[in-house]
Amino acid sequence: MLGKELTLKMRFAPSGDRASGRGLDLARVLLVDDDVASRLTLQTVLEAGGYAVDVAASAAEAVGKLDEGRYELVLSDLGMESPEAGMKVLAHARLKDYKPAIALVTSYHNALEPMEELQQQLFIETEDVPSLLGKVADLIGLRVLRRIERTRRLAAFAAGTN
Repeated sequence: MLGKELTLKMRFAPSGDRASGRGLDLARVLLVDDDVASRLTLQTVLEAGGYAVDVAASAAEAVGKLDEGRYELVLSDLGMESPEAGMKVLAHARLKDYKPAIALVTSYHNALEPMEELQQQLFIETEDVPSLLGKVADLIGLRVLRRIERTRRLAAFAAGTN
């Protein structure tokens, strides 16, 4: 391949779903959490990390968004309106033909004295942000690799049957 340049372009979102005016396609994440503080915090962190984030406050809202759009990753709180609501969201995501990566997110607090609990809720440990963003990137990367492998297998199958 002397003199030739190989360019690899990865597109995550359809061109009609531009997340910014800069013309950059961002990986789309659906974040599902009934707790407003957790949802807003995670949304802010993910958007700062370069992801286009849609949010849902309930399993029913999440299912509607999954039916309307395409996501590279679905992050759902485990227990929302019912203890199994988060698993229902992930089960619905697994049924989608575009096969988004899925993961559970949860936050819980130990039984603390009221003042300690308030302080813990207001404090965000920034050293955990890179870890969170790294895990999100890993999940989306694995999804891309699975799609490439699935496409390769389908192409090999089609070539063998012709």
